[in-house]
Amino acid sequence: MPELSRFFGIIIRTYMEVGGPHHLPHFHAYYQHDVAIFSLDPIDLIAGSLPRRQRRLVEAWAELHQEELVADWQRLQAGQPPLPIEPLEEESVLKSPSE
Repeated sequence: MPELSRFFGIIIRTYMEVGGPHHLPHFHAYYQHDVAIFSLDPIDLIAGSLPRRQRRLVEAWAELHQEELVADWQRLQAGQPPLPIEPLEEESVLKSPSE
């Protein structure tokens, strides 16, 4: 399963199933022993679980990179390798809403 990004101990991956039936566009987030699956449009938890902080980080990252996630999903389903996606940076997490 290709790795798309990695940040704060969280690994983001997606499956490649060329020509195979697959579920709605989604990605998998791994943190320690937890696994969660998020849909791409809208960004929403559809299976599994993560600790609350990690879930919020994944959702924030996915909102910022939704177009890239959709493009990578399409690339994978067409049999092409995904492009890496920038990780969530500490500065993004620490910024206040007024900045």
